[in-house]
Amino acid sequence: MHVELPGVKPDQVDVSLEENVLTVSGERNFYDEKNAEGFRRVERRFGRFHRAVRLPDRVDPDKVTASYKDGLLTVTVAKSEAAKPRRIAVSTD
Repeated sequence: MHVELPGVKPDQVDVSLEENVLTVSGERNFYDEKNAEGFRRVERRFGRFHRAVRLPDRVDPDKVTASYKDGLLTVTVAKSEAAKPRRIAVSTD
């Protein structure tokens, strides 16, 4: 799963997994002020965000990882070994 979070610092993002619900939440605080000849511009964007996604039962909760780089949060979820397909040999009698 990829979540675009431009202007958000990694320490402003929380990722949690509880009862197969993956939650990404945090707070965005952006302030930009420009002073030029004859004008002043101030831009502010702020607010909390929260997204929750229910994952299938076959997810291994110990193999969920999250990484953040250049405003992009990447959450990787692995299937449990029991949920992976396996090949069954066919015997000939």
